[in-house]
This record gives sequence, C-alpha cells and structure tokens, in this order.
Amino acid sequence: MSSSEVSPGGEVSVAGPGVLANRARPTAGWSLLWSELWVLFRRWRIWAMLAALAAVPILIAVAVRVRGGPPSGRGPAFLDQITANGLFVGFTAMVVCVPLFLPLTIGVVAGDTIAGEASHGTLRYLVIAPAGRVRLLVVKYVGAAVFSVVGTIVVIIAGSAIGAVLFPVGPVTLLSGSVVSVGDAFVRLLIIAAYVSVSLLGLCAIGLFLSTLTDVPVGAMAATIVLSVVSQVLDELPQLDALHPWLFSHYWLGFADILRQPISWDSFGSNALLQLGYVAVFGALAIGRFTTKDILS
Repeated sequence: MSSSEVSPGGEVSVAGPGVLANRARPTAGWSLLWSELWVLFRRWRIWAMLAALAAVPILIAVAVRVRGGPPSGRGPAFLDQITANGLFVGFTAMVVCVPLFLPLTIGVVAGDTIAGEASHGTLRYLVIAPAGRVRLLVVKYVGAAVFSVVGTIVVIIAGSAIGAVLFPVGPVTLLSGSVVSVGDAFVRLLIIAAYVSVSLLGLCAIGLFLSTLTDVPVGAMAATIVLSVVSQVLDELPQLDALHPWLFSHYWLGFADILRQPISWDSFGSNALLQLGYVAVFGALAIGRFTTKDILS
C-alpha cells in the first residue's frame, strides 16, 4: 500500500490499490451513495446489530407468553396489553429500544463513518477528487440515517410477526379510547417507525462530527453513545426544565400521540424541527473540521 498525504484540498500524489481507487472514482453522488450502502450492509456487524434489534421484541413476546402479562401499569408501556393483542409487542418493543438499543447501534454506525475509514487506511483514497470531502460526509451521513430507518423497521416487523404468532391479533384500542382496525394499527406502527427514525437523525449528525475528530472509531462510538445517555439523564431532571426542549432526546418517546384518534402531529413536527437543528449545527461542524483536516491514513 502506498503511503501518501492528502491535503485539505483533497489532492494526493500517489494512487492507492486498485479496489480502493475504483471506489473513489464515481463522479455522481448517487454512485458513491449506492457504493456506501452496499459496503455498509455487507458488514457482518451490521447484520448482527439488526439481529439484536429483532431479538428484543421476540424476547419480550416469549417472556410474556411463558410467564404471562404483568399487572396493569407494571413494566414498559403497553406490556400489559400484549396477551390481549399481539400487535402491542411492536409498540412495547419500540418503547424499550428507543432509550438504549437503537441509540447504541446508531452510535456504532455513526461513530465509525469517518474514523473507521481512517483506521483502515482507506480514507485518503475516498477523498480524492471528484468525490470531494463534503460529498463524502453527506454520503456517510445518509448511510447512518438509512441504517436508523432499517433498524426501526426491523423492530416493528419483528414485533408484529412474533406477536401474531404467539398471541391473538385484532382491533386495537388507542390511548384516546377509540378502536381501530388491524390495518390502521399497523399503519400507525409504520408512522411510529418514521417518528423514531427522525428522532435519531440528530444523533447521527453528532456521531458523524465526533467521527471526524479521531482516527479511533471506538472513541467516536463511545462518545456518541455516552452523549445519548447524558441527554436522557438531563431530560429527567426537573431542575433543568428550561433545557429540556433543546435536548436531542427530548421527543424520543413522544410517539404516543400517534396512538390517539385523531393523530396529533404536534410532537412529530417539534421533533423534526429539533432534529433538523442538530443536523444543521453538527453537520456544519463536521464539514468545518473535515475540510480542513490533514488526512494521513
């Protein structure tokens, strides 16, 4: 492997190995994006994390099937409704996954975006013109965002499938007291998946920025995950009420509004606006850091 330095302008003096050079050549953003998604979803660790996410609703359903449902009001939201309607497995699994499991996987993927390439010695080949550094950052961010969408859908589908296998499935009673059909309930599950995916966009941007600060992906992963935990802890402190609306995790569990009739979109809109702000701020920080960084690996 040749050893050459990449300047902030993106120029190199020596071409890399054939495979890496080919990966750096696409002139269209779509080509680079499809290449990134192809590489991302070929990794075993990605499939292992998706399998772990799918295992969460399966474990919940099996535990309830074997031990029976808890008393009303005990355990995660909707847990006591599972024995009456298997669709509530998906709702319960999402409540369980949003605070920890989904941020954990997003932290791994987003923290690895740039630092992972640097640690493997491939980053300098990816920033060769005409790929460009900004385009590379955008593609890496989109890859992390796509994973967040896939992860939430996996939880929903696995929960709905295992719920239908182990429990009866029928019309769902919403939080507002209205009863909707199975089809309507499943559509609401998909809307919840979209809500959660939007909720994780800010964390993806934070992870991308942290990944530009180091060549050690584990450090960026750990920092992203820790920040997600810190944000949720701060959101639970009543002394910091004024800060809560600005925390990127503040609306993570606000999807309960989707389980009302009619659907209340206020939380969805506020959440999307907040995440857009985080994407803009940390995206700009990532661009500012990455476009001026000397890349040696």
